[in-house]
Amino acid sequence: MSKAKILIVDDDARLSSLTGAILLGGGYEVREENRSFAALATARAFRPDLVLLDVDMPGKDGGTVAAEMAADRSTAGTPIIFITSLVAQDEAGMRGGARFLAKPVEPAVLLAAVEQAISRHAA
Repeated sequence: MSKAKILIVDDDARLSSLTGAILLGGGYEVREENRSFAALATARAFRPDLVLLDVDMPGKDGGTVAAEMAADRSTAGTPIIFITSLVAQDEAGMRGGARFLAKPVEPAVLLAAVEQAISRHAA
């Protein structure tokens, strides 16, 4: 079985690199995109099984990027987990049908959320 592919879209290169290292250690294939305006093109090319998407980014916010992905035939249906510093740890969870994780994300919480989203999507 091939490794699940995760796309990290976050304007903070340090955080996306750290998140990527955690996911690589968890056995995932990872690609990082630090420019919100390039997220859709990167997703089209990479064809991820899951997108970790920052909410607050310059240019296009996470909601806009998520809407673009949902409207594109090649990326529609790809699960998204939003990662943001706009919610506290105790506020993270499901909101409006979307999963939110609070920054900084604990490695065990991140890996569990990723595994759950990928398993749910595969079912």
